[in-house]
Amino acid sequence: MAAEEVIMAGFGGQGVMLMGQLLAYSGMKEDKEVSWMPSYGPEMRGGTANCTVIVSQERIASPVVSSPSTAVVMNRPSLDKFEDQVQEGGNLFINTSLISKEAKRDDINVIEVPANEIANELGNSKVANMVMLGAFITQTGVIDFDTVMEALEDVLPEHRHNLLPLNEKALQKGKKVIKE
Repeated sequence: MAAEEVIMAGFGGQGVMLMGQLLAYSGMKEDKEVSWMPSYGPEMRGGTANCTVIVSQERIASPVVSSPSTAVVMNRPSLDKFEDQVQEGGNLFINTSLISKEAKRDDINVIEVPANEIANELGNSKVANMVMLGAFITQTGVIDFDTVMEALEDVLPEHRHNLLPLNEKALQKGKKVIKE
């Protein structure tokens, strides 16, 4: 496996950092080399937030990702900022529940996921990040889907463990988007 270099981006409060942490932790559980680097805007909620994650079989020379193999964008400003940075032939995951603009590039794989819509169907809009992560993992195969399901309990704070079943359902719904 070549290194998967991912930028996950959205508004603060959309769970972008949790997506990245869960991906990185799952990679560690599979004995892969990982890097997770967060970046926040100055606002606590509603500001911009993104993180870069690298998952590789080889040692990682630098956590800096300037041309990701994949971008996962949860809002329009993130699409505007990161679409052009995706490597040719890479993946661009778009949360179509909040982004009505279509991708302008035709040299990348565009995967449209109505993450918020699916999360709302599950009864909690806060799991849109897990819907998107389930789609990402299924599409890329960077880590095993079952590893993420197992890692969820370790990554979610204990006071949120009551939400484990809901998060697992959201991951499964994201997987289903890709399988269909």
